[in-house]
Amino acid sequence: MGLRIKKGDTAMVITGKNKGKSGRVLSVSVAKESLLIEGINIVKKHMKPNKKFAQGGIIEKEAPVKISNVMLLCPKCSKPTRIGATALDTGKKARVCKKCKEVID
Repeated sequence: MGLRIKKGDTAMVITGKNKGKSGRVLSVSVAKESLLIEGINIVKKHMKPNKKFAQGGIIEKEAPVKISNVMLLCPKCSKPTRIGATALDTGKKARVCKKCKEVID
């Protein structure tokens, strides 16, 4: 089964220390069933100086969140919602908001 949240969607965390916060999905890992959300689950990482980080030190970055702890925010009704699938007239499958029944791009 494919994941119903994609890169670029807006998602809201529904459990854990970041409950109620939302942000844009930066990346999705299908194998680990997790995703990175902009500004959510920030952790501190100790980095040695290297080419990318010449100074080194303590860097704050996003850590992955399990996909089961996240719900998609519908762009039309702006509420966290479950996602359904439907077939369009053209024959393609599309994601549908379960609350407002609108097609999500």
